[in-house]
Amino acid sequence: MFTTRPTLQGTFGMAATTHWLASQSAMAVLEDGGNAFDAAVAAGFVLHVVEPHLNGPAGEVPVILAPAGGPVRVLCGQGPAPAGASVAHYTALGLDLVPGTGPLAAAVPGAFDAWMLLLRDHGTKSLAEVLRYAIGYAEQGHPAVERVGETVETVRRLFETEWVTSAEIYLPGGAAPAPGGLLRNRPLAATWRRLIAEAEAASAGREAQIEAARRVWREGFIGEALAAFAARPAMDTSGERHAGTLTGDDLAAYTATYEAPVTHDWNGWTVAKAGGWSQGPVFLQQLALLPKELPAYGGPEYVHLLIEGSKLAMADREAWYGDAAEVPLGTLLGGDYNATRRTLIGERASYELRPGSPDGRTPRLGKHAAAAVAAGEGGFDPLGISGSGAGEPTTARRVVSDVGRNGATRGDTCHIDVVDRWGNLVSATPSGGWLQSNPVIPALGFPLGTRLQMAWLEEGLPNSLTPGRRPRTTLTPSLALRDGVPVMAFGTPGGDQQDQWQVHFFLAVALRAAVRGGLDLQGAIDAPNWHQESFPGSFFPRTMRPGSVTVESRIGPETVDDLRRRGHLVTVGDAWSEGRLCAVARDPETGVLSGAANPWGMQGYAVGR
Repeated sequence: MFTTRPTLQGTFGMAATTHWLASQSAMAVLEDGGNAFDAAVAAGFVLHVVEPHLNGPAGEVPVILAPAGGPVRVLCGQGPAPAGASVAHYTALGLDLVPGTGPLAAAVPGAFDAWMLLLRDHGTKSLAEVLRYAIGYAEQGHPAVERVGETVETVRRLFETEWVTSAEIYLPGGAAPAPGGLLRNRPLAATWRRLIAEAEAASAGREAQIEAARRVWREGFIGEALAAFAARPAMDTSGERHAGTLTGDDLAAYTATYEAPVTHDWNGWTVAKAGGWSQGPVFLQQLALLPKELPAYGGPEYVHLLIEGSKLAMADREAWYGDAAEVPLGTLLGGDYNATRRTLIGERASYELRPGSPDGRTPRLGKHAAAAVAAGEGGFDPLGISGSGAGEPTTARRVVSDVGRNGATRGDTCHIDVVDRWGNLVSATPSGGWLQSNPVIPALGFPLGTRLQMAWLEEGLPNSLTPGRRPRTTLTPSLALRDGVPVMAFGTPGGDQQDQWQVHFFLAVALRAAVRGGLDLQGAIDAPNWHQESFPGSFFPRTMRPGSVTVESRIGPETVDDLRRRGHLVTVGDAWSEGRLCAVARDPETGVLSGAANPWGMQGYAVGR
């Protein structure tokens, strides 16, 4: 079949990311003798520089890794709520939602420590070796992609009047970064140079230097600057200035952690995801909801089935997922439970949010989610921004009227997949700490994140804002095995849509013909995609659109007409507007490696040989 690009194949190494400079940097590390984990870390830090509207050092990153011959593991780089981030504290400020921007929305940063653990435990390169690519692009400049400037323009007024430290980097001379113009972040380059210098002064050993860098982040000049800036009030989406709850003690106490993945078996495949503190199991439940016999791939009945299945899985996410309570994943992914849930899928589109009752438990929706359900009847969207919550980036599509005043906008996410000649596989989804999330800390060159906006300001819910607990994240890398052997790493940006687009990609790989004897990764990425929003969104202002489905125009008028006949509220988007998927794979029998990336936005690229 025709694809926008070939599925790359080789035997040495493959890297696929959402920006070509990150992919090329990862490949440079592989060419220099590094492994997939070294390459992923280098790419992650490059993405902080070249996609600052989509991620930053003080954001978060979940990672799924499969060391050659070792077990698949999840590395959690999602920081928890600070000790002072209680529901009572926020509601006492008159808030009913965590703001979408500003210090109050900042969780304990998790990305940096996760990258350091990955490098220490599984990499081979030194801190200086993996950071040199990011330092080079930050110091010497890189050609800015269109979305950076577009994002800056949406928050220009905020930067000029409130977040003036951000304007120093992203509005130099009053001008937003022009497409293709050199964008520099010299304070960030200086931060990494000082970090390396202090780490190297502490020890001559690779692992000891990485440990020293972790201490500097938590308690040294970086930690001190993070805590001091979190305490400074800044304008946020509430329309008021608030200080954050993050302290030096929170930073000092945090470490990224390893855990076992959650898995589900389907037709000879095993898919591994992060646990119920993420939305990852939503992917698995959508597989569990599929009948044994599927309709013809890509046809109207097939699309309808996947849409309705995703509604049920996302309803369970809303009722049961989070880090503030036990998540009954055994039941939620079980055959009997999903056989019962499957009977709810009819010929017509559902407009209801229908969480199930695992183990006889009664589902409970928070009051704001329930209000979103009520307000969303008939697709009503009170702020007019639903439908812009997916893709890259949301700020570049539709913008609410007060964006320029208080930053009521959202960022998106990046993705990295790498496989090397030894068979190491890694998938990572960095996000948060966007340039539009918080004011830039001038001493460091990057802002805090805003992941706490995912948690509810109501006690007793699985996703209640709870000190020391992780806000439920939408970030959800994926790793697939065949007959127990890791063969494919994949993922995408896209907030709540990530585990819809990834299911569609995975099924396209699993159900369609191979190419040149391997998995047709590019064909599966290029297949027309879609998403639905019949659930409360994870991002401020947490709206929903019951019955809504957004499809690419490439899906065809017959399918669109059939979906509308079934009652779906169909919006036809641009031809390449859904998903920014990346993927790499390895054939365990031949050692042949594959790679592919989504062409949308002319940014993502796979490289390899």
